Amino acid sequence: MSQRRMHGSCVSRNGEAVLMVGPSGSGKSDLALRLIARGFDLVADDQVNIRDNMVSCSAELAGLLEARGLGIVRLPYRATAHLALIVELGPRSLGPLNERMPEPQIHPLLGCPVVRIDAAAPSAPERVALALDCALGLVTQVAGAFAA
Repeated sequence: MSQRRMHGSCVSRNGEAVLMVGPSGSGKSDLALRLIARGFDLVADDQVNIRDNMVSCSAELAGLLEARGLGIVRLPYRATAHLALIVELGPRSLGPLNERMPEPQIHPLLGCPVVRIDAAAPSAPERVALALDCALGLVTQVAGAFAA
């Protein structure tokens, strides 16, 4: 597979990455910052490189995160991680956010699970962490996005 670059923010936990995608202002960097505060590692902000389900950041952006209202900050980061989950953020016009019982979705090009979460929700970081656990098979889901 050739390398592709996507606009988004990416964090990881134990080497398993969550790629957050959505339009400008949808909360990607803010949600990444909240996840970092909960023990996730920064992989990339703004531009994410993907090759063979591994994510990384370009050298010129490595460790940089934009915090609106503060500017661009340099943080510790993880050089590479395995892509395990994609979280779509954005307006309702792109589809329902926080749907009660979403159908399982797989990204057509990247082959990993996709969930839609409202980044502004107070529980958004916890939902992302739980979705990652479900995607990795650490938590069993009875109905919804990861139900078999």
